[in-house]
Formats: sequence, C-alpha cells, structure tokens
Amino acid sequence: VVLSIALVALTAVAACSPLSLLNATASTDDHRQIAAIAYGSNPRQKLDLYVPEPAPASMPVVVFFYGGSWQGGKRQDYRFAGEALASRGFLAVVVDYRVYPEVLYPEFLRDGAAAVRWVHDHIGAYGGDSQRMFVMGHSSGAYNAAMLALDGRWLGEVGLDPTRTVRGLIGLSGPYDFLPIVLPNVQTIFGPREQWPSTQPIGYVSPGAPPVFLATGDADETVLPRNSRRLALRLRAVGVPVEATEYPGVGHIKTIVALARPFRNQVPVLADVARFVNAH
Repeated sequence: VVLSIALVALTAVAACSPLSLLNATASTDDHRQIAAIAYGSNPRQKLDLYVPEPAPASMPVVVFFYGGSWQGGKRQDYRFAGEALASRGFLAVVVDYRVYPEVLYPEFLRDGAAAVRWVHDHIGAYGGDSQRMFVMGHSSGAYNAAMLALDGRWLGEVGLDPTRTVRGLIGLSGPYDFLPIVLPNVQTIFGPREQWPSTQPIGYVSPGAPPVFLATGDADETVLPRNSRRLALRLRAVGVPVEATEYPGVGHIKTIVALARPFRNQVPVLADVARFVNAH
C-alpha cells in the first residue's frame, strides 16, 4: 500500500496548523512577498511570489506545489517554503490549485499548467528568468510537478512544451508509481480503475525529460520510498540526468518541514535543492 491512511493525516496536520508555527520562524528581511495573484478565475487559482531582496538580476524561478492528498492545503501555509527558496536567491512561486471535492483528476494538473503559463508570461516583470524555471512539489504536490514535467499533455494544453519550459523537476516524497490506489477518496479522485495506469508519472518518462532531483526519507510510511527509487531507475534507463537522495531516519512530513529555518541543519533538503537548481 503506497498511499496509506497516513496521507489523510498529512492533510489534517496542515489543517490544524503546526505549519503556522513554521511560518512564524520565516524571516521577512530577505524577500518581499506579493500575494494572491490570480492566474485564473476560480478563487483557488491564485499564487504568491517570494522575491529575494536585494533581487539578483534574472533570477531562477521555482514553482512550488504543496501536498495534501489532492484534498486540501493553501498557499498561505507555505510561506516558510517560499521564504526558504527566496533565501537562496530564487524567485519562489507558491501555487494554490483546485482540489477534491471541487474537482477530480486531471483538473488540478490543468491548474498547475495554467499557473506555469502565468509564470512563463509574467515573471520577467518581477525579475525572474522564465528560461530558468523549475517545478517543485512535496507529496501530492510532487506528483503534480512530475506530471507537468514528464507528461506533455498538460503544458501542451496551454501552449508550452515541458522540454523547453521546465529546466528541472524537484520532487520531495512524491507518489510517482502508486498503483493500486487503495484510499476511497483517492480512488474517486483518479476516476475509473481502467484509467489509473494513465495517471502515473512513471509512465511518461522519456529521453527528452528535464533533469530531476528526487528526495525522500527512508522512514517514509506515507508515500513509500520505492516511488522515488523506481522513477529514478526509469529516468536513468533513458539517459535523463537524475539525482536521488534518501535521508536516513526521515519520514514523510520532515522533507518539507526541513525547509523551515529551525530544521535546515537537521536534514539538508534546502541545500540539496539549491545545489540542484544552481547546477542546472
């Protein structure tokens, strides 16, 4: 069982908001936040920008999708993640997207693609370089990022080619190969059983994929590390540059919590992400 009952617990963690405690540790001295920019007409189709200050010229851009089992989450809870990326000189974009029960697969992917289109068209006005755009996510957000980077349908619908638009994919504790789906709500989200194989990121690996950084904890019982291992193997088999890291003793939530200032020295997620972005 790849997506266990613990995935529901992750949504509950976000809801009762220890994340607000992490946000309280985020510095406001090294970036400016531009909040609630609409990339669509739905109330959840909004994004926040975290612009480093002083802003370097032509900054790399990291578009971040949070997790929540495609059933919850909000961009305001991830200010600590936006601040973390901005602290390394990246223009961070934290994206809201529609979730169940409002929508089912693949509408959250269409929202992600629309957000990337907005970034591609407008980020230069804020000092970002649209030619150096990375997509990143944690948990189900890593799934969203992976599908945008690997399955050309979604960016194609908004007139973009992922092989040219996405400079790199960063996945933290993501589900990339999670059949069979066992949780009832997630079964509903992904539709009829015969559709499930076409929903898996691992099925869209091709030689033209962008470089990939995959991180997970070897103690993750929510989204099992074999998701990252299998995706890494498939990517390497077709010659895609991939870095895969398993942090010892780390569980599912710690890979995102590690972006917050009090935890950066415990698990080097931010340092590893920054090194990957700078390398590509």
